[in-house]
Amino acid sequence: MNRKPCYDIVLTKSFEDLPEELKELGAEEKRLCIVTDSNVGPLYGQELLALLEGKCRKAVLYTFPAGEASKTLDTVRSLYGYLIREGFDRKDMLLALGGGVTGDLTGYAAATYLRGIDYIQIPTSLLAQTDSSIGGKTGVDFDGYKNMVGAFKMPKLVYINLSTLKTLPDRQFFSGFAEVMKHGLIKDAAFYEWLLVNMYEICDKDLDVLEEMVMKSCAVKKSVVEKDPTEQGDRALLNLGHTIGHAIEKAKNFELYHGECVALGTVAAAYISWKKEYISQEEYLEIRDMFVPFYLPISIDNIDPEEIVANTRSDKKMEAGTIKFILLKQIGKAVIDLTVTEDEILDAVKEIYFRDEDAYE
Repeated sequence: MNRKPCYDIVLTKSFEDLPEELKELGAEEKRLCIVTDSNVGPLYGQELLALLEGKCRKAVLYTFPAGEASKTLDTVRSLYGYLIREGFDRKDMLLALGGGVTGDLTGYAAATYLRGIDYIQIPTSLLAQTDSSIGGKTGVDFDGYKNMVGAFKMPKLVYINLSTLKTLPDRQFFSGFAEVMKHGLIKDAAFYEWLLVNMYEICDKDLDVLEEMVMKSCAVKKSVVEKDPTEQGDRALLNLGHTIGHAIEKAKNFELYHGECVALGTVAAAYISWKKEYISQEEYLEIRDMFVPFYLPISIDNIDPEEIVANTRSDKKMEAGTIKFILLKQIGKAVIDLTVTEDEILDAVKEIYFRDEDAYE
């Protein structure tokens, strides 16, 4: 998967080759700022600083509090201030070390600091390795609205060290799997079946199997993004499960992980696909139940379905008052549908809404 037209995706099992990859990007003449969070920084921050010593003009580490709550303009503002104090100019580079929050935030800072400086992605979560680090979408949340402020900014390199998945908490690991599943559902039925066949090895975090999984997942995203880098058309297919998923994230005040919400949103989207007679009931039930072995939710309690529908009206994919909803024509083929009504969304949310009385029906 190396040597892409736009940038390289390096898949490996350590950080050893990172200095050599950075050398190809002219790092010897640059200041490098590793941007990370308070969870990932203590694990890998000092290791990267040691690897970069003598390989660049200067390497520094900037750490912000972990969690979605930090994915804001306030954190970006703090990072700007740090870069100014450290004397970073347009020829320098940021290194996003961490999960999706870190990658999105760092990319947005890189897109806007001094009207744009280079950055690379060093994703350490499954979600970031298979999805958010690839494609150049950057951004932050605004007043609780997901990714409402952002920019398209391609990284100069994506360096994936698969061994970091071994230190990932199980809940976070399986959250990332929701995006992997999404790639199979929208574009590659054979990959979807492969995930089923390799279920146990994936859950055991077998690095050889994970390497193949990450490679296949990246290939799907790469193929979509290269055809539509700024989401004027089919790149929107990557948003399967995200319209309702983001609405749930906001309603639950980000208590659930992003991938957990995407899983719920995907179940809801598959339900609408069935009701519109795009897929069969059997296919809908298979898609729904496929999330269960990977410890992802297929129902949710303590929500107001009407609030979820209201939140979808603030979806950033809204065009002229209409949501570009992503549905499934079949497993492995997604479509953009502009006809989904609020009543259909409400019915889908009610389908995944678990109430106490449901347990006794």
